[in-house]
Amino acid sequence: MSRAETAANDVDVDLGALFSSLARNWVRILLVALVLTALALVFAWIATPLYRAQTRILIETRESVFTRPTVNDNAADNPNLDQEGVTSQVQVISSTDILKEVAKKLKLGGRPEFDDAANEGLVSRLLVMAGLESDPRRIPPEERVLQAMREKLNVYRIENSRVIVIEFSSQDPKLAAAIPNAIAEEYIAVQKGAKLESNNDATSWLQPEIADLNKKVKAAEAKVADFRAKSGLLLGQNNGTITNQQLSDMAAELSRVKAARADAEAKALSVKAALDGHSSLGSVPDVLASGLMQRLSERQVQLRAQIADLSTTLLPNHPRMKGLEAQLSDLNVQIRNEAQKILQGLQNEAHTAKLREDQLTADLNRTKAAAAQAGEQQVELDALQREAKAERDLLESYLTRYREASSRGNHDYLPVDARIFSRATIPAEPYFPKRIPIVAAAFVASLLVMAVITLLQELFSGRAMRPAAGARIEPVHQVMMPAARPPATASDAMEKIESGSPMEAGDELSIRDAAARLVENEASRAIFLSPEGDAGAAASILVAREIADAGLRVLLLDLTETGAVSHATLDSDSYAGITNLLSSEAQFTDVIHTDLYSDCHVMPVGTADPEKAMRAVDRLPIILNSLTTAYDIVVVECGAADPESIRRLVSDDSIVLVSAIEIVDGNVAETTAELEAGGYKDFLLVTPAGYEPSYPPQPGRTAA
Repeated sequence: MSRAETAANDVDVDLGALFSSLARNWVRILLVALVLTALALVFAWIATPLYRAQTRILIETRESVFTRPTVNDNAADNPNLDQEGVTSQVQVISSTDILKEVAKKLKLGGRPEFDDAANEGLVSRLLVMAGLESDPRRIPPEERVLQAMREKLNVYRIENSRVIVIEFSSQDPKLAAAIPNAIAEEYIAVQKGAKLESNNDATSWLQPEIADLNKKVKAAEAKVADFRAKSGLLLGQNNGTITNQQLSDMAAELSRVKAARADAEAKALSVKAALDGHSSLGSVPDVLASGLMQRLSERQVQLRAQIADLSTTLLPNHPRMKGLEAQLSDLNVQIRNEAQKILQGLQNEAHTAKLREDQLTADLNRTKAAAAQAGEQQVELDALQREAKAERDLLESYLTRYREASSRGNHDYLPVDARIFSRATIPAEPYFPKRIPIVAAAFVASLLVMAVITLLQELFSGRAMRPAAGARIEPVHQVMMPAARPPATASDAMEKIESGSPMEAGDELSIRDAAARLVENEASRAIFLSPEGDAGAAASILVAREIADAGLRVLLLDLTETGAVSHATLDSDSYAGITNLLSSEAQFTDVIHTDLYSDCHVMPVGTADPEKAMRAVDRLPIILNSLTTAYDIVVVECGAADPESIRRLVSDDSIVLVSAIEIVDGNVAETTAELEAGGYKDFLLVTPAGYEPSYPPQPGRTAA
């Protein structure tokens, strides 16, 4: 179906005519709004005022650091302080037992507000008799009071906090404040009673358990003492047995003796190495430590100094020199003999340490045997000690808890993990009804509802409808479907185009010649430049229609600034087009439309912001490639564009055409010169002058 047929059946809403109905019916709208507002005012005036008050409770631990039980010194272990615990306390506060106690203390049973049966009127009795309402007297009075309290009570936890709000509404402002305060106080009392009962139960249970544990501890400790005496596992220092202490002492002494022997042997080896000539005796620490060796070394140094001093004036064979050399030789012998004595002493020390080591090793082996024998008995003793310690630790734990529970119960110190930090006060003003907000809301709401009703009536009546933009003026029965034609090939299109009129001579081509040239060259794109403005854009439109009438699939893309193609093919510039596609505001199916006068498809300029579309101009070649795959040829009308700016549009199988109404026009000459300078040697010059369609317009179409 062509675009013309679709447009002929489309209608739009005439917003001016639609909203003008509000002005025509303003009296009715205002009157209805005033009536409804008056009814709301009467309701707000006669409604029973209700008062609301709040009491706030904080769930927190009330124990101090001085009185907190040692078994519960971490407040985070209290389950009442976590989120689930606080939520559970909300249910405890609104429990039946607490509400019953509050109702009894405040004597709510005799108040008509809390007992429907006590204030039952004639209308209520008639409804009960007719079976339209249940008889409240069938419910016990206490349950009726509880039901009324629950309807007026709201207990909730403030999110992300441990604060619980008790909110109550009543016709009596004093009662609205008294009931939440009484509920909070009763909750504190119930919690304290529960703690006292738990404390008394713990004391009663611990007392006989402690007496039984006392007996068990005494029996276990007696077994330990009896077994220790029989096995000879007497305790020494640090609660260790004497055998183990001896074993430890002997092991330490053996280690010390081994170290002393190894030290003596190492010293003897160093002295022996020095005597054997491997090193100087003066470098051995044990040799240097001897007083005699120190004196001999000093004398040796003096003699060598004298010899060195006299060697400058005396010859080696001089008697004085020989005497000094003899003294030095005797001194060296004495030093060596003294070193031999030191070596002998170190060897004796190492031998003595070896004997002591052997003796200690024998004693240690005997002690190990005795310790191994006592180890088996120690295992049994340890088991008895563990049992006695477990009983003793349990007894001490029970004693501590019993003393704490007993002292708290005797002095009545059982702090509840909650406190009232904000008591309800008597409200000065009712929260319902708020007359001014109710009346204002009723007036505004009634105006809006009546306005909507009026607009819908006008819309459904058809008076606010008008033909859509682009719809045909002719009646619907004159718009007919074009005859279906089989897909045409390039050769068929050439024959059909050339059959219209022969090719005109010269460089200037007619519309039909240009269409034939495009089909003959199997061009995928035809880039049109119109130096003379919108009037020259007619050439691209006529060429596209000529090719479309030949049976090929053609798309005409409008890239002009003024939307000249859109006006000529769609009779409107309000359709979505290439700018909407570049701005990602529409898809291909939304921007491709059908020419009103041919089978050619048109992509208009569009309605999007041109600046926003130009930011995505790099996507234009991609869009053209996609269109080329879907159509036989894409005709692009660029208007009076600069020839340099069309480079991104030209592909290998593109043909550039210049539309010219007057060949001698200066703009045309300038554009052709720029094309030749830019390397476009094979461009075509096309004129729409004198063009007439080869075929008469199809039914429902007119010539452009």
